Amino acid sequence: MYPSLKDVRDRKDAPDAREVWWKPAVTPNVYALGFTSFFTDVSSEMVTSIIPLFLTFHLGFTRFELGVFNGAYLALAALAAIVGSALADRYRRYKEVAGFGYAVSAGTRLGLIAARNSWLPATALLYADRAGKGLRTAPRDALLSDSARPGRLGEAFGVHRTLDTAGALAGPFLAYLVLTAAPGSYKAIFTTSFWIGVVGLAILVLFVRNRPARAVPLARPARRPSLRTAFGLLALPRFRRLVIAGTALSLVTVSDALVYLTFQQRSSMQTRYFPLLFVGTAAIYVLFALPMGRLADRIGPPVVFVTGQALLFGVDLALLKSDPGPVALLVMLGSLGLYYAMTDGVLAAFATGILPEGLRASGLAVLNASMAIGALMASIVFGALWGLKGSTYAVTVFLIGLVAAFALALLLLRPMLREGPQIERSGPGNEGPAG
Repeated sequence: MYPSLKDVRDRKDAPDAREVWWKPAVTPNVYALGFTSFFTDVSSEMVTSIIPLFLTFHLGFTRFELGVFNGAYLALAALAAIVGSALADRYRRYKEVAGFGYAVSAGTRLGLIAARNSWLPATALLYADRAGKGLRTAPRDALLSDSARPGRLGEAFGVHRTLDTAGALAGPFLAYLVLTAAPGSYKAIFTTSFWIGVVGLAILVLFVRNRPARAVPLARPARRPSLRTAFGLLALPRFRRLVIAGTALSLVTVSDALVYLTFQQRSSMQTRYFPLLFVGTAAIYVLFALPMGRLADRIGPPVVFVTGQALLFGVDLALLKSDPGPVALLVMLGSLGLYYAMTDGVLAAFATGILPEGLRASGLAVLNASMAIGALMASIVFGALWGLKGSTYAVTVFLIGLVAAFALALLLLRPMLREGPQIERSGPGNEGPAG
């Protein structure tokens, strides 16, 4: 018994049998990226959590206008990610591209302080903030992938998402405290958000390092990274199936802002408690992000990802309650938080495991952009249905669509669901876009 255990421990790509659940096996670079994201998310989620209130009650947006704004807001980040990822993959400067995105987002807070009473500059700055997020996300995830220890990719993303989501939990709570102390004080929120964002940017600059290319690369991309080669990754069958499945699901997923606004309207919840809905989701997410990352390493990202998508049924069913109370609130927040824990970092680990090493940032950007376009359409349609027929009709339509999209995702991902944890391959099927 003991010799066989020693053999497993001595393998460099196997988890150490002496490690315990509370001791993540990740590198300092992963922690530095995690704390960068922690402070950045405190900053960004302070703003994100009050956007629905800011736009509807302060700037007078209708439900349809909010849906259009929210969809474009989500899509812009992923579209900007394509440009950022192509630059990062081409020049292998993941830290610098991500840092520029963090700096853009922090800088928009100062503009919002001056433009908070005018819808045009305010929305333009919010879009710029989201573009900054798009620029940094794919290079950051590629850097995380490069910084992970062998066999620990899901755990590395789980550790990062835990810290990231801890910031997403603290940000809305801080916004709630500000609104409680000074109702309607958006200026105080924007100012505090700016300085916290500066702290996150400083950690990135001082402690995060670009990782050198592996001594024995898994594969070399057939072409130099560019927008053309990024979209050429869709020629890879496994990646194409993942993109189609993810996009179909995003087309029938109600965005967080619209979920929370629907619940607030149907429950007559006071607006000052609105940011706490983000806190509740983030609290569940932060508790389960690391365990779900480790579970993905054990049983495979596809299984965890698909299971997480099924939790959206709980969110939609909770929203269909005519007068949702505490039970519906717990179901909604619990399902949504666990959904993110099982899909966000897990999806990134899933995608990087089937993408060629030199084009991972580009592939993640294409995946995120495709899903963001689906999210854009979903927000527009949900907002329009809400305005024309009411929230109950809108949620019902999306619930029916979710059933169809989930069935399609199961069909497309079935081959990978059978493979287990070893989805990464270095053979011909993973050598990059042809031609």
